[in-house]
Amino acid sequence: MKRTSLSLDDDTALALEREARRRGTSVSQVARDALAEQFGLTGGGPRKLPLAALGRSGRRHTARDLEDELAAEWDRAGGR
Repeated sequence: MKRTSLSLDDDTALALEREARRRGTSVSQVARDALAEQFGLTGGGPRKLPLAALGRSGRRHTARDLEDELAAEWDRAGGR
């Protein structure tokens, strides 16, 4: 496991601490759970790839516009 430091605004830090108390677990565990959920790493199944269906776009110039297509698909999937 890798240690990482985060800077949080007061409201976020307070919400994180409250959730940890509510669950009876550590702040670190709540943060790990939230990040895993955000990045689609929960559930144990295969991750959804935002570009998996790119080949079925119905557009004729997908190769030419690949960077734009990938950026749009990534944004739709919340991968900013």
